[in-house]
Amino acid sequence: MKVIRKNKIIRSDPKENPNGTPLEKTLDIDLGTQIIPKERYTSKEFMEKEWETIWTKVWLLGCREDQIPDPGDYICTNIGRESVLIVRQRDGGFKAFHNVCMHRGNRLADEGLGHAEPFVCGYHGWKYDSDGSFADIPDIETFPQGKPPCNGLSELPCDTWASFVWFSLNVQVEPLEEYLGELIGHFEPYHFERMAMTRWVTAEWDCNWKASVDAFAESYHTAQTHPQLLWYLEDLDLQIDLYDRHSRYLVPFGLLSPRVESVGEIPPPLKAMLHSAGMDPASYEGSMNDIRVAVQQYKRETQIEQGKDFSELHDEQLTDDFNYLVFPNVTTNTHSDDLMLFRHRPHPDDPNKMFFDIWMFELIPEGEEWPPLPKHDFRPAGSSRSLGIVIDQDASNLATVQEGMNSAGFPGLWLSDQELRLRHFHKTISDYVGE
Repeated sequence: MKVIRKNKIIRSDPKENPNGTPLEKTLDIDLGTQIIPKERYTSKEFMEKEWETIWTKVWLLGCREDQIPDPGDYICTNIGRESVLIVRQRDGGFKAFHNVCMHRGNRLADEGLGHAEPFVCGYHGWKYDSDGSFADIPDIETFPQGKPPCNGLSELPCDTWASFVWFSLNVQVEPLEEYLGELIGHFEPYHFERMAMTRWVTAEWDCNWKASVDAFAESYHTAQTHPQLLWYLEDLDLQIDLYDRHSRYLVPFGLLSPRVESVGEIPPPLKAMLHSAGMDPASYEGSMNDIRVAVQQYKRETQIEQGKDFSELHDEQLTDDFNYLVFPNVTTNTHSDDLMLFRHRPHPDDPNKMFFDIWMFELIPEGEEWPPLPKHDFRPAGSSRSLGIVIDQDASNLATVQEGMNSAGFPGLWLSDQELRLRHFHKTISDYVGE
């Protein structure tokens, strides 16, 4: 069945807010129509190529700044076979180190948050200050060669952007701003520093990390996998923007999908959107097609009394989902009142497994008390605890997708124009691995 587009999406004029998040569509580029080989998802050889040419070369997301607010606070985060410490410094800055004692290679910390002044190796008691320097080496006089030739922990590049801390396993990596490229300026108007972290979950999934990235980079699966969303958003005719490494698409909320026949009354998802904005669905007298604009106008008009500042955002950002992929493994569902951020992390040695991180943030009205930081919730493979209906629906596909990719009957990914971000994602991967 051919679906006819019914929604007319009105876009605000970028000239009205020239310093805001860019709204302009990027120029279309020809990425070909070739099959994406399945071996990229199943092969240990390709997994090793990714490790050598991508994971050890790029900038990676480590944490939020306010997760480690005080000197000596740290987060230990694992990526593939490596483990990294990000530590708040006495001057308020951040440093990153390999999570390994320079004596016999023992890990200094387990994954998660902590505080250490100093770090103490649990094997022989070697100590390291928060800046990575040696604080004490027990019985140093018994080492005939003296101190190690290094000054302490093995340091890694570390920088901040948009209230988040980033690190690289590549000591010669380009500056973070150069790596982010066109995305500089996209996130800043949201002021993520005004959003409190409300959820931190890690799930171990039986699929390749790229299969997880794929699920959050296209809307083609919405009708089949997330049918309840058809009563809430436009899923068919989306603006796709492809940058050097990164990409995004813009998903209008507050509209019925063109796949849905007209309905007699406002469906529950749109009522929930009105209610979330502070509007009474029972008193709304406009047409269903005007709900999106009505919510934008209401949020703009009441932002001061709600204790929120949307002055740097376009009208579209007051309702819509600006979905970004920060290469290689960060997906953001970016909204005016909240941020849903996902990290897709590779397994240390199995291309058929990965770790999926959920970080949720909510905009806190001015003057309101912030909630405490959430505790890390780990879900091992096979866990039946819900991650939320939409993510549960995605997860239900991914294990069987991975099984199918290992079939002799499947050659690779056959992609539509709706999946253009996947093709761009693989083009970027090819640029790094040299294929």
